[in-house]
Amino acid sequence: MSKKKSRQKTRMLAWGITGAGDKLTETVEVMKQIKERNYIIDVFVSSEGETVLKWYKQFEEVNNVFDSCTVESSPNAPFILGDLQTGKYDALIISPATANTVAKIVCGVADTLLTNAVSQTAKTDIPIYIYPVDQKKGKIKTEAPNGRQFTLKMRDIDVENSKKLKKMENIKVVKSPEKLKRYFKL
Repeated sequence: MSKKKSRQKTRMLAWGITGAGDKLTETVEVMKQIKERNYIIDVFVSSEGETVLKWYKQFEEVNNVFDSCTVESSPNAPFILGDLQTGKYDALIISPATANTVAKIVCGVADTLLTNAVSQTAKTDIPIYIYPVDQKKGKIKTEAPNGRQFTLKMRDIDVENSKKLKKMENIKVVKSPEKLKRYFKL
């Protein structure tokens, strides 16, 4: 290890994964690349996120590769709010974020672990980065776990909620999981 690298501060990220399958595999790859930049990543998975991670055969990898991986048991468990509010983490990331999660955040509903984490972290200076899967009108091609390609049409309400999310304080909406890498360089 070079002297420069050994003097670098290890930084900590709280990473939330919801039940979105679109760009899930890409998200996990980006997470691994960011981890290689001397970041500790604690993963917080919604209950539906666990289902989708298992469906895409990514749950074991996420559980084994990252520093911790905890599945939601209630809107306040595991208890990450204190760690987020007191600065243990350098950022909160939600990627991928379902249309449901985005709608709840936009409406101020904090009834899941990740929507509650965003709600409470937005009251601090800790940055929040969110990749909503439904950002642009039109159709997108995505891939099922078996590799089969299919097309989804974005609903107007979901696209509008992503636009509203961009206007919320302390939240940075990113266009793709890949774009997250620009924020986490050492």
